[in-house]
Amino acid sequence: MGVGIEAINVYVARAYIDIRELFMARQLNVARFDNLMMQSKSINLPCEDPVTNAVNAAKPIIDKLSDKERNSIEMIITSSESGLDFGKSLSTYIHSYLGLSKHCRLFEVKQACYGGTASLQMAMNYIASGVSPGAKILVISSDVARAAAKMTYAEPSQGVAAVAMLVGNNPQVFEADFGANGIYGYEVMDTCRPLPEIETGDPDLSLLVYMDCLENSFKHYASRIEGTDFQTSFDFLAFHTPYAGLVKASHRKMMRELKKATPAECEEDFKKRLVPSLSYCQHVGNVYSGTVYLALAGLIANADYDSAKRVGLFSYGSGCSSEFYSGTITPKSKELVRAMRIDEALKTRQKLSIEEYDKIIDLNMQWLFGVENKKVDLSQFAVVYEEQFHNKNLLRLDQVKNYHREYVWS
Repeated sequence: MGVGIEAINVYVARAYIDIRELFMARQLNVARFDNLMMQSKSINLPCEDPVTNAVNAAKPIIDKLSDKERNSIEMIITSSESGLDFGKSLSTYIHSYLGLSKHCRLFEVKQACYGGTASLQMAMNYIASGVSPGAKILVISSDVARAAAKMTYAEPSQGVAAVAMLVGNNPQVFEADFGANGIYGYEVMDTCRPLPEIETGDPDLSLLVYMDCLENSFKHYASRIEGTDFQTSFDFLAFHTPYAGLVKASHRKMMRELKKATPAECEEDFKKRLVPSLSYCQHVGNVYSGTVYLALAGLIANADYDSAKRVGLFSYGSGCSSEFYSGTITPKSKELVRAMRIDEALKTRQKLSIEEYDKIIDLNMQWLFGVENKKVDLSQFAVVYEEQFHNKNLLRLDQVKNYHREYVWS
């Protein structure tokens, strides 16, 4: 019996900005725009946070389940580097607003952008152990960018989203190659969030560490799985995507070093095996712990395949921890992911002007970790709210009372 992802959905937020326009407004070097390979990025409104994003990603999955299936969810594991409390995990709020059984473990995992993979691997191992036959686990990665990167080259790539995955022994979306994992990690200060309003680090070091981890986690995978070949063992690849340009550069490095590939061969292989995984990432941005699963969802929905295919995945989190692992997808996977209408959600987001964006990110700074008492003022962003939230049955933040966050359905 297989183990893996039974369902996946992405909440891509309801507003976005154009990256080229942001480059021009910030007076960034437009010559670097093409290397970034980004087109737009999602933006949260002040009534959205990691909890609302997570619930809005998971609810379409939960709504499709029978009562028996809902009650078989024994854990909610959240991963985030955008927590709202030092002790209380996002999973507790999420559990409440999804209305799931109280016989459920609720906890959170943190390791930068690797946290989603740590959660997924933990969930799959629990299912594979057979300790609770028929159990399912809800794994949700939910992160939001801070305004701290404003006026830097990091700002264009940092987005917001949540990815929800239902894990069990009927893996119709993604069946893991159980035991096929390569792991690599060590301590490094490439990026960090030392305060709620600060994201900082060394971007050049981070790029080098990412590439180092890709190479060495793959080599560890290959040492454990006999006959592994970077080019021929995987029909498709999906990498953690801080920005698409880094994925392309890292793939090129691997092809040159492992396969002695020419530039033309690198480009052809990139277009064939990796470009489909960028279809959502290029329009949403880096969503931290959920980014590799945003890439996986985009690959499943938009790649061209009519039979079972093997996917190699690379997950990286600063600090650092990484993993290369694999699994299979089928045409049924595509059917299920497309049924979530993620492409439609992307197309119906509301575009913000740079002036509107600057106003909203300034408002968002008032809702970071540590808010004690505050009520959301919808009039501050009324036009976007009316268009994208009113009567849409999306969860939104209403107020904070004595540090407790309260949410309502729009």
